[in-house]
Amino acid sequence: MAERSLRGTRLGATSYENDEGVEPAARLDVTYDCPQGHSFTMPFSVEADVPARWECRACGAAGIGRDVPLPEEKAIKPSRTHWDMLLERRSIPELEELLEERLELLRASGAAARRSA
Repeated sequence: MAERSLRGTRLGATSYENDEGVEPAARLDVTYDCPQGHSFTMPFSVEADVPARWECRACGAAGIGRDVPLPEEKAIKPSRTHWDMLLERRSIPELEELLEERLELLRASGAAARRSA
């Protein structure tokens, strides 16, 4: 057993493998252009789905691939406001009627408070 052990080495610290006979995976270099004028190249596997946008290394903006088709933009649904949701439940005449009722209550309570003071 002592004959086969490698003295003076730490387990896992040093690899005795070499790159002979190893063929690297086929790569595709994609160039991206940043809106700030930067240009950079990223290597991808030939089998990989290449993203249309990649973060610029220099400024962090989204660079767009030169030969990569842009995906279709999804339609953005406008956000609903409180007013939109209210109009889904009530019509304008109903809202005007409710407003008048609340104003009458406020006026009555304000008049009662002035009389008692």
